[in-house]
Amino acid sequence: MAGSNEVNLNESKRVVPLNTWVLISNFKLAYNLQRRPDGTFDRDLSEFLDRKVPANINPVDGVFSFDHVDGATGLLNRVYQPSSQNEAQWVIVDLEKPLSTTEIVPVIVFFHGGSFTHSSANSAIYDTFCRRLVSICKAVVVSVNYRRSPEHRYPCAYDDGWAALKWVKSRTWLQSGKDSKVYVYLAGDSSGGNIAHHVAVRAAEADVEVIGNILLHPMFGGQRRTESEKRLDGKYFVTLQDRDWYWRAYLPEGEDRDHPASNPFGPRGRSLEGLKFPKSLVVVAGLDLIQDWQLAYVEGLKKSGQEVKRLFLEKATIGFYFLPNNDHFYCLMEEIKNFVNSNC
Repeated sequence: MAGSNEVNLNESKRVVPLNTWVLISNFKLAYNLQRRPDGTFDRDLSEFLDRKVPANINPVDGVFSFDHVDGATGLLNRVYQPSSQNEAQWVIVDLEKPLSTTEIVPVIVFFHGGSFTHSSANSAIYDTFCRRLVSICKAVVVSVNYRRSPEHRYPCAYDDGWAALKWVKSRTWLQSGKDSKVYVYLAGDSSGGNIAHHVAVRAAEADVEVIGNILLHPMFGGQRRTESEKRLDGKYFVTLQDRDWYWRAYLPEGEDRDHPASNPFGPRGRSLEGLKFPKSLVVVAGLDLIQDWQLAYVEGLKKSGQEVKRLFLEKATIGFYFLPNNDHFYCLMEEIKNFVNSNC
């Protein structure tokens, strides 16, 4: 009789496109090698295995990019923009003129996933994803290279996200529209979705305008075990043991998963009622074991009187958006395009 690991392996291969299955399985194997049982992490091995790509000032598929390092914080942001139709302008980045004085150009501040621990703004997989966002949504994307755990625990990632948002809002060359302002959206997958939420809360409390949040299977959790966690544990790339390790690596030492960073509407969380919180698009993958926490997050927003749209993709797994080889990818991109261009 086949062991449970073999059964789970075969089940995921039947559901997931082969090249996506190979991609995410390779990530999982690499991640397992990098985590240590004592809670430490092999950062040298992680950096060696993470394929990174440089920014490109010469456009590729209609998108160019460049890196900016904040002199005050040392935080790196990678900026992606649609290229000019005029080839003579390709190597010129004009940081004096706004994006447009007539049309609204959305600016998406993106936080990569990796459970607060893996990947970076210049990881090849996220570089490609950000380029696709620019091409499909006709937007500018600023990808944030936030500090990672366990070397940098809570609230370092949130602090870096807040610094990145303030930097973006202060750039005159990211302004657009007749009212000359920066039309900012926050977005992220997995831990990046978690970061987007918490940065948006800070922004609302500080009266800094963020138009919308886009959370792709955001990483939330809590102490109790939910039905989806029990049912999907280990079936589609992720185990509860994996998730628990990452929360222990990120949360303050001694804290449990009901900490507000993990469980924003939990017993120690807070209501967002009365707060000018941005509208939200929350994407839930139906084969993600923490989907119950994502659905609870949607309900928490609704109970707080906040505007939220839930996109539930029943047969999607984590990382389904990395490759354009499934209907879920195109559905997601259409939703994001409509979401960020609703004010245009």
